[in-house]
Amino acid sequence: MSVTGLRRAASETVSGLPREFWWLWTSTLVNRLGAFVATFMALYLTLDRGYSASYAGLVAALHGLGGVVASLGAGVMTDRFGRRPTMLIAQISTAVSVAVLGFMVHPVAIAAVAFVVGMASSASRPAVQAMIADIVRPEDRVRAFSLNYWAINLGFAVSSAGAGFVAEYSYLAGFVGEALMTLVCAVVVYMKVPESRPEKAPSTLRGVSPAAADDVRLGTVLRDRRFMGVVGLSFVIALIFQQGYVGLPVAMGTDGFSSSDFGTAVAVNGVLIVVLQIPVTRFIQSRDPRRLLIVSSLLAGYGFGLTAFAGSVAVYALTICVWTVAEIVNAPVQNGLVVQLSPAHGRGRYQGMYTLSWSAAALVAPLMSGVVIDHFGAGWLWGTCAVLGTVAAFGYWLLMRNLPREGETVERGPVGAALAGTGQQPEPALEPTV
Repeated sequence: MSVTGLRRAASETVSGLPREFWWLWTSTLVNRLGAFVATFMALYLTLDRGYSASYAGLVAALHGLGGVVASLGAGVMTDRFGRRPTMLIAQISTAVSVAVLGFMVHPVAIAAVAFVVGMASSASRPAVQAMIADIVRPEDRVRAFSLNYWAINLGFAVSSAGAGFVAEYSYLAGFVGEALMTLVCAVVVYMKVPESRPEKAPSTLRGVSPAAADDVRLGTVLRDRRFMGVVGLSFVIALIFQQGYVGLPVAMGTDGFSSSDFGTAVAVNGVLIVVLQIPVTRFIQSRDPRRLLIVSSLLAGYGFGLTAFAGSVAVYALTICVWTVAEIVNAPVQNGLVVQLSPAHGRGRYQGMYTLSWSAAALVAPLMSGVVIDHFGAGWLWGTCAVLGTVAAFGYWLLMRNLPREGETVERGPVGAALAGTGQQPEPALEPTV
């Protein structure tokens, strides 16, 4: 492709999105530029503090448990109080708790504060995802989620390699640096990101009361069988991807590699996403999400499976390339699917349940990796990832055989039940209040 063609492709990918989205994108980028705890916690505990892989797994699991606790509560807050207040509370809490974690020395104190950090850092995710769905047109949402994911990994690519060298000098500097960057993120949200929660309005649907049209509770989400199937498969996929941050650093440390070696290898993940996200975004916009999710599941599982044969930083980086392609495809497509299955006034709760799948994986994955590596060796962990990828691909094939295309009616909750057999369609999502 010529330089002119590349410029046109990039312009088409980033054009047409609202200004509010780009401020939200900026806050995401700033937040990820300071990422440290989730990436280097395992190395901090095993190499700097001298704890076992099992203890590191326990602390990371408590970090994940905090995310589990926060996900549903933050989803309810997002719908009830708004997207912007939820993000501000979460970001300020994250900054304070991360700074405190850097000064903890007692193992019980480290574990307790790690739980708080996990809870605070996960609380903003439902609000961010719901806000993107609020302010971006349906036909642009996969593109918007791709660009937001690009911001996450652009920040990660810059921070991970640098943070690896910072860790060799001082882990405390990494904790304080993340706290400061998170505060900057909160300032951006406070100054530039307006509220986007849709206004509730009386329903114009015949036979549907206003309460039924607007009332989406957690029970509504739990009764949505197709959506809960997506949540379950998301958990399996997240369990695989989490190994890049909990199993991989421990395995590399056990093999004698340093924190900077791990930082260099895993930076390939962020660099590839930065380079490939725009062309891949253009590719996936015109492809069947069913096939994309199946293929990405297989690439994720077998990409990590190949790690069993890695013996150098270069080979580790090569395996990271494989599962990174899966990550590039899976994340925006699955986010778009979640929005497609979510009613406008319940986006916070639906996104909270979806976030729960990742938080639960962050809870289970460290326990799984720590126990498997300590008792059986890393090879068994990577073989398990290959099996999980195959299971997820088969699950997507079963679940999505009758999935409506984007724009078709998906029956859900009280509105779907009331409309069944009437021939009426739900109103489109209301314009956000900004």
